[in-house]
Amino acid sequence: MKDLVPVPVYDVGRMARAVLDSVGSVVVGKRDALELVLAGILAGGHVLLEDLPGLGKTLTARCFAQALGLDFRRLQFTPDLLPADVTGSFLYDQRRADFSFRAGPVFTNLLLADEINRTPPKTQSALLEAMQEKQVSVEGVTYRLDPPFHVLATANPIEYEGTYPLPEAQLDRFLLRVSFGYPNRDEEYEVLQRRMSRRQEETELQPVVDAGTLRGMQAAIEDVAVEDSIGRYIVNLTAATREHASVLVGASPRGSLALLLLARAKAVLAGRDYVVPEDVKEVAAPALAHRITLRPEMWLRRVDPSFVVAEVLDQTPAPASGALPSYNAMSDTGVRLAEVPTPSRHGQ
Repeated sequence: MKDLVPVPVYDVGRMARAVLDSVGSVVVGKRDALELVLAGILAGGHVLLEDLPGLGKTLTARCFAQALGLDFRRLQFTPDLLPADVTGSFLYDQRRADFSFRAGPVFTNLLLADEINRTPPKTQSALLEAMQEKQVSVEGVTYRLDPPFHVLATANPIEYEGTYPLPEAQLDRFLLRVSFGYPNRDEEYEVLQRRMSRRQEETELQPVVDAGTLRGMQAAIEDVAVEDSIGRYIVNLTAATREHASVLVGASPRGSLALLLLARAKAVLAGRDYVVPEDVKEVAAPALAHRITLRPEMWLRRVDPSFVVAEVLDQTPAPASGALPSYNAMSDTGVRLAEVPTPSRHGQ
């Protein structure tokens, strides 16, 4: 942590927008989805990109790695992939007459887990410790992963034969799930134009920041204020998913934490050092939908979990107060900052 240089919150917003502009020069017309992916990275989490083939999931991961100046590795998940192919293994070194550890592709800053649902659960679970604890254990020896470490995983939602759906425990480890969708005709034609002007298939982006700066940007997220009413609103939204009539298992408290972290990141991207209800609403579906298990009859009716989140948002009142958060330190006069009246910052 000694090399961690703090970055002012407003500088984080400026640099983040520069990163988005750089990635947006390659990935056409998906600014909102790209903002969600970057918000997940700024919040220190992992992102699941679930969409149809050919819509830019792999390209997005590679572009973010280049723009953020991160070491990048891509791991293609297949049915015969073993856990050691992810984490690494001990190999016998004949020159030293001893076993030495050969690090796997998980030892990087940004890991693209391509088509993660094509490998068996045993191999999928090899990522769990790395994603949650930022470490890897191999034959009783634990190795720390150098920060920053993020997993961008892709999944194909239409081909189910020969695939292994991610268990709820692993889905819960992803801070959010993002889908891009098809581009409109103008955007698709722009993709063709850019390919012709490039005169080559591969794209190369210059780094906008580096790994150390990204860590400073992530640390600055902790300076974003979340007032009590916003915190209660987050809890009420998550709790409401557990009480919905269509839901068998609702979002856990990890869903509340995901909403908090992503709302802070969205506030920074908007150039603010405080969260407003709109920040929470914008990240609610990506943060909560994949954490919800619907009742079996809802699957027969083709009800999507994001529809449940939309109903929860409509039914849960949003706060309008502008009080400061009660977790702030005591002021010099000994009065809690939350007790000092302040004008509403939400304009409501």
